[in-house]
Parts: sequence; C-alpha cells; structure tokens
Amino acid sequence: MSFLTGPMHFHLDGHKELTAHKEYLKLPEPDDLYIPLVNGRAACRPLVNAGDEVKVGQKIGEPTDGFWYVPIFSPVSGTVVGVEKRMTTMLKPGEHLHIKNDHKGTAVRAFEPFDYEKASWEELHSFVKEAGMAGLGGAGFPTFAKYSKPEGIDLFIVNAVECEPYLTADYRNAMENAELMKAGALALLKLCKAPKGLVAVKEDKKDLIEVLHRQFDGTGIEVAPVKDIYPAGWERTLIYMLTGKRYDRLPAEAGCILNNVSTCIALGNAMVNGMPITHKMVTVSGDGVQDPHNVYVPVGMPAGDIIRQCGGYVGEDCLLIAGGPMMGKTIPNDQFVIGIANNGLTVLQHREPFSVKCLRCGKCTETCPSGLEPVRINFAEKTKDIELLKKLDIMSCIQCGLCTYICPSKLDVTEGVARAKRYMTLATKK
Repeated sequence: MSFLTGPMHFHLDGHKELTAHKEYLKLPEPDDLYIPLVNGRAACRPLVNAGDEVKVGQKIGEPTDGFWYVPIFSPVSGTVVGVEKRMTTMLKPGEHLHIKNDHKGTAVRAFEPFDYEKASWEELHSFVKEAGMAGLGGAGFPTFAKYSKPEGIDLFIVNAVECEPYLTADYRNAMENAELMKAGALALLKLCKAPKGLVAVKEDKKDLIEVLHRQFDGTGIEVAPVKDIYPAGWERTLIYMLTGKRYDRLPAEAGCILNNVSTCIALGNAMVNGMPITHKMVTVSGDGVQDPHNVYVPVGMPAGDIIRQCGGYVGEDCLLIAGGPMMGKTIPNDQFVIGIANNGLTVLQHREPFSVKCLRCGKCTETCPSGLEPVRINFAEKTKDIELLKKLDIMSCIQCGLCTYICPSKLDVTEGVARAKRYMTLATKK
C-alpha cells in the first residue's frame, strides 16, 4: 500500500434517478433462450439432451467442480435444441444450452418448503448448496463454500450498497421482495453463526432504509446506513467503513462474512416458494438507451432482446456495457445473454475523450481503494519492468475504474493496470 494513500474513495454522480423509482418491467420472454453452461469459474455438464422437454425450475446442468458447485435450472418450459457456442461477458465464446420456449410456463417445484429455523446447520448448509445459491452482486461465488467453515465470524453483513453508477437492480429487488430478503438474511445469519448482522445501505436510500428497519426490527440484524461513496460496495471498503478493520486476503480475517442483498432474496425465494435462480432483476440504463428501466428477465435472455424492449438504442454509436460503467465490460455486440451474476446493462453514447500526457498529479494514487500507485504501474508496464510490477502489488487491483474516472488527463489508467496484470500473469507462468 502506498504511503501517498488518500481517501481511497470518491463520490460519483450515480444517475440512479433514471430507473430507481420507476416500476420495474416484467419483459415478455423470448422464443429462444441460451443458458450459459458455466457458473462462476466452473463449467457445467448438461443434464438434458437435444429433444428433451424441460420445465421451469428443472435442474438442467451441474458443475464438474465440486467446490464451485452452482447447478443450473431452466427458466422456461420448452424443448432443448442443443449446445451452442456464443459470446460471453468474459469476451470469449462459451457453451450455452439452447432452449426453445413453448411459452406455457409449465413449472415444477424444485424444492419443498424449507424452515431454516427448525433445520440443523448441516441441513441448512446442504439446502443452500443444492439450491444453487451464489453471489449475485457480480462474482457468482458459491454461497455454500463461503459458509463451510464459519468459525471466528462475529459479524454478518448484507451488502445492499450497490455503488456502481446507474445500477438500481438490488435496490428495486429489495423494495419489491422485502419479506423474502428478510427470510434469506436470517437464514444466512444462522449459517455463519455470527452473534449479529448488519444490512449496509447507502444513506440516501431513505425509503429502503425505512423498509429495512420495519423488516428487521426485533431480529439479530440491524440497519447500517453508509456514505454515498464509490466503491462502498467493495467488501474491503465496506468492512472498513463498518468496523474500522483491514485484512489481507479474506473478510473472515476481520471476523466478517458478506452476501449481496439479491442473494438473500434468492435464498428466501428458494425456501418459501421452492424456486431456484431462474430470473434476474437487471438495470437497463444510460444515455444510450431510449427508455431506462429495471427489468425482470429469465436467465439466458439475449441482451439485444432486452435493449429492444426498452426502446432500443438512441443512435448508432453507443457502447454496451455488461454491468455498470466502472467495473463492467464493454461488449462488441449485444448477442451475449444474462447469466445469474449479471445485474446491469449500461448503454452510453460514445464520446472520444481528449487526453493529454500524465500530469503526475497523484490523484489516482490518492483515490485507489486498494492503496496502489496506478501511475507507477502504468509506467512499469510500458517498460515491462517485472520486478517493479511485483513490488507494486498489481494483483491487488480490483479494476474498479476509479483511477480512470479521476484522471484529469483523461487517460485510461485502469486499462494500463489491467494490461500489467495480464503481463504479470503470463510472465510468472513462463
């Protein structure tokens, strides 16, 4: 960490008014869905074959990696066409299970009603695993794995901060599904064996704070408003804001465990309604889309179909970002689909920035939430100084985009650090 470290955060204009208080749209389901045969880092093997009939809630894929176990469930009823390769949000092709939607919505109950209060810890842990719960804030990390060894945890945190500009899917999901959120959060509090929990939410979300107070009154979970800064939703920043603690690798080192608020809602839905993660609340926003909204869509729905149902693009020269504008990836076409960890589609009109040489002002270092020196990393990457790159701890970069955002020279500092990370990865493999 640099001795020049400053506030390590910044207040951004969130543009959240574009979607936050609009009614969400439940979009008509497309004729064809393409379910990614990967969850997080684990490839999944299909459990169905071409020609098979499937129903909503039916398990159709299972990971080959036991640690990264997040099974896949069908979001629609219909007929399996087969396995096809399509572009993914990781900017490389991946296998997808193509299902032809019959639009009948024939469903099966994937799970029987589950009472977490009466269940043993082992039964609850097993349910979370088989239900396919994962981090829905973007990482997709399997929830059961996070809670496998809860020793030493003294604080459970529900992350409802949602600090990315434009994105309001978590906010809208929590407002619409407060009861399910409560059930899921209290189940996870039991699972981590912590004596108390906090729901972290930005202090400007007055209506959601009121809902949260009402829901968790008299429980072991309290509401914890936090400042409207970026990246308050990153676990390291959030834990420091709530506890004043820093840690090296994992939140458990600070006695904390975190889950996204939409994960809590998904768990509540699985326990109460017997439904796995088949649909997602997704924010479609930005100045490049005609009618910004939060939308409720099935997993496997192509981004292009969603954009068209939100009025389409405002012009020809727009950037489509999977996620928010800070940490999301710009995708060259809109044929990729929504996966379980996708929570936003940001569409921005393309404007070429006017950039000048680095001013050596140090703003990127002052605001870096990881305490790094992005400007030095950029120069070390250009000279391919591997020893200096190691000393600069570049693998701790989370590519939050703040160094690019803050740069007065309008340089893409984040991309320079990302190149350095790729170079370091390749160099250390040789």
